Formats: sequence, structure tokens, C-alpha cells
Amino acid sequence: MIVSTPGRICLFGEHQDYLGLPVIAAAISKRIQLKGAFRPDRIVHFDLPDIQKTESFSLEFPLEYTQERDYFKSVLNVLSRKGHVFEKGLEIEVRGNIPINSGTSSSSALLVSWVELLNEMYQLGYSQKEVGEITYEAEVLEFTEPGGMMDQYSTAVGNVIYLASQPAISITTYQQALGTFVLGDSGEPKDTLGILSRVKFGTLGGIQKIKAIDPGFDLATTTQAVCEQYRNLLTEDEWVLLTANLSDRDILLAAKKMFEGEEPWDDHRLGVLLTDHQKNLREYKQISTPKIDRMIDAALGAGALGAKINGSGGGGCMFAYAPNNPEAVVAAIEQAGGKAYIIRVDVGTQEEKASLFY
Repeated sequence: MIVSTPGRICLFGEHQDYLGLPVIAAAISKRIQLKGAFRPDRIVHFDLPDIQKTESFSLEFPLEYTQERDYFKSVLNVLSRKGHVFEKGLEIEVRGNIPINSGTSSSSALLVSWVELLNEMYQLGYSQKEVGEITYEAEVLEFTEPGGMMDQYSTAVGNVIYLASQPAISITTYQQALGTFVLGDSGEPKDTLGILSRVKFGTLGGIQKIKAIDPGFDLATTTQAVCEQYRNLLTEDEWVLLTANLSDRDILLAAKKMFEGEEPWDDHRLGVLLTDHQKNLREYKQISTPKIDRMIDAALGAGALGAKINGSGGGGCMFAYAPNNPEAVVAAIEQAGGKAYIIRVDVGTQEEKASLFY
């Protein structure tokens, strides 16, 4: 059995989903593949030749976590608690070309592939959306981490999705044909948990102060003008984070109107919205880096219509929307010190008839 799952870029809504706000994300044509076969014993063995690692454990439930973020086991524990029985061991090879620790969801894509491999081999019957939900339980809820659910759902479902988590989880898939993007890897490791903690809890701290005097305050609907009355309640950092989140919310809603046909599609308008989003992420949420800023400036100078950092920030990747002459944007990003790849929107997790990697 062979399955593969795409990485993802966040078009709009960076640092929004864990606040209950929607996101628009796109699966990309960089993928992780799992090739699996049953073993005659109860051992699960992973071979990860791309990073020169292996991992093995026995199917003795509940599986004991023996390392930080023990995700291969957490997936099995989550599925076991749902009533599934796993009696046969597995021999699994992992290969892929998603940049690692770069904000393109390589870890979530790996776990979605693991859930999908089990789903197919044990004929569990889960949909792509349900595979994303199970992955979110195993990756985030199982270890009480501060992330949202964008990574798991966007890589599982694929294409371009609008993901809302309030009042209930809902996913809309957009059919708008997008041109090429250029993904630029800075090579700088991300500080995911540190940045998530600062941006998330800084925003939530401000919201908590406001709700203490206005229980009806709603980040999804409150306008910037209304928020002015609360400014003296917040520290400067809380105020900056709050207003940046409101601005990013409105940028996403403007893009949503184009994706849903309420306004005519305009590639240039999409690019402007991406760059406006980057301004908030760079200047107010402070998740960009000088190198990524140089890569973004280089991409825009080479003709990209818009560009922004991707992922939680502090390093990792940026991407540029470059439907015209993406090769020039690749060259500019690499001259600025990054590693660049031309990418397109791709499908979600799926079974493959043949290996994608040899």
C-alpha cells in the first residue's frame, strides 16, 4: 500500500485558526509518501532514509510515549480509543520532498499519511476530512500543544480550502484555478512553540481583559473602530496583536469574496492581499526574519504579484504568487540566499498506484 499527502501554504489567516478565526490554505505539489506492508509479528517499523532514522515499537496498547511528540504511537492510541483493533505489525518506508521544519506542514503531512495508510490497510472507512480530524487529535490534542487545526485539515483535504472552526468545524473547497507559486526556504529553523505562545497567548490575554467588562466581545465580528474603546485596558503589545488580528481577518474576508465569486477574480488583487498580510505578520506579529524579508523583496522585485512568510514564523519558508515567469522569481529568491521551488496547488491525501520517489 502506498499513500501520499501534500504539504501546505497558508494563503490567509496565519496565527488565526487557534483564535477561532477562519483560514484559507492551499495544498502544494510537495508531498510525503508512506509505503507499507503487513509483517508476520506485532512490530511497527519505520524506515526514514531521507533523514537517516528508523523507529520501531510493539503493538501493546495503550502504547507508552517514550519521546517528545511521539506521534506514530499517538495516532494508534487515538484510533484504538475509537474502537479499532490493530493485530498485525507493519513495515513502513517514509520518503518525501516537503522542506522540513520550514512551515510547510511536513510533520502534519507525515501524520496524515500515517492515518491514511492505516485507514486504507485496515479498511477503516474514514473520509479525507475525518483523516484530518484524527490527525489533529493525535498531533495537537494528545500532547496539549498550542497549534490550530489548519495543517491537518488542509493537507488531508487538499486543494484550496476555507476552514472555519466556529461555531462548528466547516470546510469549503474552492475550485478557482490558481497559477504558479514559488516556495522559498530560508534554511532558518523555526521557533514554532515560542512564537505560537507569544502571539497566541498575547492576543488571548487582551481578549480576556476585554471580555471581563464586555462578555459579548467577539473577535470574529468586532470592528477596528469599536475596539478603540478598549485600548486603555490593554498593554501596548496586546493592543498591537489584537488590531493586527482584526486586520488579517478583514484581509482574509476580502480574499474570500474573490474565491467565492462575490467579486471578480483578480490575480493582482490576490497578490496585494498577500503582501498586506505579510506587513501585519512582519511589523506587528513580528514573526518574519531579516532573511525572509530580503527573499520576499527579491521575489516582488522579480515580478511576483505578492508574497508572505508561511507558517508560524521565526524562520522557515516564504512563498510568492508568480503566475507569470516564476523562473525569474526562483532566481531572485536564490540570489537572496534561499532555496526556491516552483509549486502548484495539489490534491489531498490519497492512495498511489506507484511510488512517487525512488
